[in-house]
Amino acid sequence: MTQPASPPVPPLSQRSHQPDATAPDGSEIRLLVDGRHAATKASLCEVTLPAGQVSRPVWHQTVEEIWYVLEGQGRVWRSPPAQESAAIKPAPVGPGDALTIPTGWQFQFSAATFPLLHLAALARSR
Repeated sequence: MTQPASPPVPPLSQRSHQPDATAPDGSEIRLLVDGRHAATKASLCEVTLPAGQVSRPVWHQTVEEIWYVLEGQGRVWRSPPAQESAAIKPAPVGPGDALTIPTGWQFQFSAATFPLLHLAALARSR
């Protein structure tokens, strides 16, 4: 009897110098891990928001995100689906901070005037 072939080892990923996409909120996205790397239920990307910029408010219907701030300073607004987003006070974030964006929550973020805000975002589909 022959053994079934083992699945190939997923490839390593390298951060691209140029953004792979612009997110609906206006931030730059660099894909780090996705389906090309055998990830079937989650992805990892680097998000960059230029200094002094504010993202557009958005929400995800089917994705939960976990953010980890790598560099820079900024503020993040997160609003539950039934709450008026204008009533939410922003939370200051900086290197080493982590937070979740639950599915269905509206969110928005801003970068301080210097430097750029870089964060890693793990997105998991329901």
